[in-house]
Amino acid sequence: MAISVFDLFKIGIGPSSSHTVGPMRAAATFAQALREQGLLARVTRVEVRLYGSLSATGVGHATDRACLLGLMGQWPDRIDPATIESRIGQVLQEHCLMLDGSHPLAFEYGRDMLLLDENLPYHPNAMSLEAMGEQGSLLLQTYYSVGGGFIVEQAEIDAPAGESNAIVLPYEFDSAAQLLDLCKAHGLSVAQLMMANERAWRPEAEVREGLLRIWAAMGECVDNGLRNEGILPGGLHVKRRAARLHRSLQELGKPNVIGSTLSAMEWVNLFALAVNEENAAGGRMVTAPTNGAAGIIPAVLHYYMKFNPVACDADVVDFLLAAAAVGILCKKNASISGAEVGCQGEVGSACSMAAAGLAQVLSATPPQLENAAEIALEHNLGLTCDPVGGLVQVPCIERNAIAAVKAINAVQMALRGDGEHFISLDRVIRTMRDTGADMHANYKETSRGGLAVAFVEC
Repeated sequence: MAISVFDLFKIGIGPSSSHTVGPMRAAATFAQALREQGLLARVTRVEVRLYGSLSATGVGHATDRACLLGLMGQWPDRIDPATIESRIGQVLQEHCLMLDGSHPLAFEYGRDMLLLDENLPYHPNAMSLEAMGEQGSLLLQTYYSVGGGFIVEQAEIDAPAGESNAIVLPYEFDSAAQLLDLCKAHGLSVAQLMMANERAWRPEAEVREGLLRIWAAMGECVDNGLRNEGILPGGLHVKRRAARLHRSLQELGKPNVIGSTLSAMEWVNLFALAVNEENAAGGRMVTAPTNGAAGIIPAVLHYYMKFNPVACDADVVDFLLAAAAVGILCKKNASISGAEVGCQGEVGSACSMAAAGLAQVLSATPPQLENAAEIALEHNLGLTCDPVGGLVQVPCIERNAIAAVKAINAVQMALRGDGEHFISLDRVIRTMRDTGADMHANYKETSRGGLAVAFVEC
């Protein structure tokens, strides 16, 4: 399957790519299907069924709200986050949902939004939507939110085996070894190879424009996080820290972009905290590659751009392209879904991607870049996903800051070598997959183990 950089970096909303962005896209796709099949006017009731991890932490991750918004025809990359509260409040107060934005429909939350204590076999993040009319069922669709805002319909799973993506890439790769071989054979950097592949979808000018739009959304998220203060929603009473930390850091001198001083670490921490506090508050986000890990790549790139006097837009493009190459490998050969492999698939993948991006703009060779990505991912192996209260706040916000610093350290170590190392990135990705398969379900986004349980016991 061909995966684009724009599949990994998608503009959406918080707090979760798999629990908010994916379900909203699924529900909006369902509403669109009703319209396109001429069924909309016949619908008298819609029932939402959430399974597995979507059910276990659905309320904390706003999955239920995302489904309502999607059914109303809203898409995560287009909705104004400031309007969400009023839209949801109106549905709950009036017991009426405007299906696809045009068809009024009676909606009773307790009857029509079902959080079920069961799993569907394909993926832990499963949901079914059924539209009914006076004569019975009109349309029933099952969707899986497989991480990073990606959704898969049951019909795609049940379809006969075959090529599902007609895009033919000039430099298709399914492993880091293949990626390095292609770079060497054609004299390309990782970013150059990725750009050549992206041109299979769209002209290079559109790729660059699109990536700079992604970067602008990341930057806006950082700025919002540095400005907004108060208590994060959800009931844990977690205080935002980024704005206060920003004020204190402005009194310090600017650190060197390649340095490793304590002040440099604090700036990286700041940018990651700012993004993930905005995510926890349901603000405008970019999946990178998920929302739960959305602060790592922007923090590293923001730091590079802010404190490197010669940084330019071309660096942004190269950074995101190289990062996406590693993200593609993680998604193809393991998972970027916390519900499937734990937080190693989210924070671990994002840390590895950030390391690859930074290595690219610091003129690393492809083998050095692969080494940096390997170091970053290797030291996130086994990381569990145990959000307290089902909210992407504790330990998720701080975890992004720690991983952002770890990504920079991985690059520094890799740049001191020649690219040769003991364990390959491919082996680490396979280990992440196998570790995730062995990991108990309680430690994969269900809030039934780890810190989530320890917090309740205290």
